[in-house]
Amino acid sequence: MKTFDLNDVRTFVAIAQAGTLSAAARDLHLPTSTLSRSLTRLEKHLCLLLVHRSPRGLVLSDAGKEYLHFCKRALSALKEGSEVIDNRRSQPSGSIKVACPLTMSRDLLAPLLKEFLGRFPDLRVEIEPYCSGWDLEPREDVDVFFKLRAPNDTLRRVRGYPGTERGLFASSDYIRAAGQPKNPDDLTGHSCIGLGVWKLSRGSRVVVPNISFRVVSGDPVVSLKFAVDGLGICVLPLWSAGRREVRKKLVRVLPRWKPEPISLCALFFGPSRLTPKVQALLDFLDEYIGTDRDPRLQNQPAKECFTAASIPPKS
Repeated sequence: MKTFDLNDVRTFVAIAQAGTLSAAARDLHLPTSTLSRSLTRLEKHLCLLLVHRSPRGLVLSDAGKEYLHFCKRALSALKEGSEVIDNRRSQPSGSIKVACPLTMSRDLLAPLLKEFLGRFPDLRVEIEPYCSGWDLEPREDVDVFFKLRAPNDTLRRVRGYPGTERGLFASSDYIRAAGQPKNPDDLTGHSCIGLGVWKLSRGSRVVVPNISFRVVSGDPVVSLKFAVDGLGICVLPLWSAGRREVRKKLVRVLPRWKPEPISLCALFFGPSRLTPKVQALLDFLDEYIGTDRDPRLQNQPAKECFTAASIPPKS
């Protein structure tokens, strides 16, 4: 049997309930001719006469009365199903597994988790932290995978969030003893704490000093502790260096030169419309990440600490 337009079924039910084409047309805000063609199309599809037409109105045939009964039940079931799905969207349930860098789980997700679970009491959350130095790829069992840089090629959908601005910092004791670097090349003669390559920019100019790290660390909390203790110069998120308990202990090094910001994106599988639990988490984080409500800020202004999202949010 050929498929047919469900709207033709809805039109038939409306006509049967209204009693006339004109009354049904007024109820549906459609031309009478449109309803007449819809009814004829449905009858041709079923190879049955559903309605006897007469100058005095419409009368359902026996087949029409029987078919109307099943149509009402089917439309009622569809409506109920839509209401269930809508309810799942507003109150998602089940378990959501999140993989993210250790620093994100500690500084961002942990402070927000109580509010998130309070808003969505039927959700369970599993957080799997990983070292931000590992260039891991998402596994099939992970619902949302947060990375510190967007992949060049992925089968997953990608949603970007505001990135983190960074700067070079050292303790005032270290600067008094070792001196303030005057340009990026001077960093090669200093004790530095960090990991990988430091790419520094000033306007359109970009330099990569050849640094041999005295202490290798990819954790900004550990690097901050070493810097405060006077072990050398490190790259820190501006929100981290600006916190009340450490900002008076640190000195900004080469303030006109900016290290690369840390980008942040979420990877997830999904159709054109997200599953309710993933939609709930990503939209919830939209309210916080990179805004003045970001828990990492501790009352610092967001505009000084974050960049715009590198990838526009999509849902």
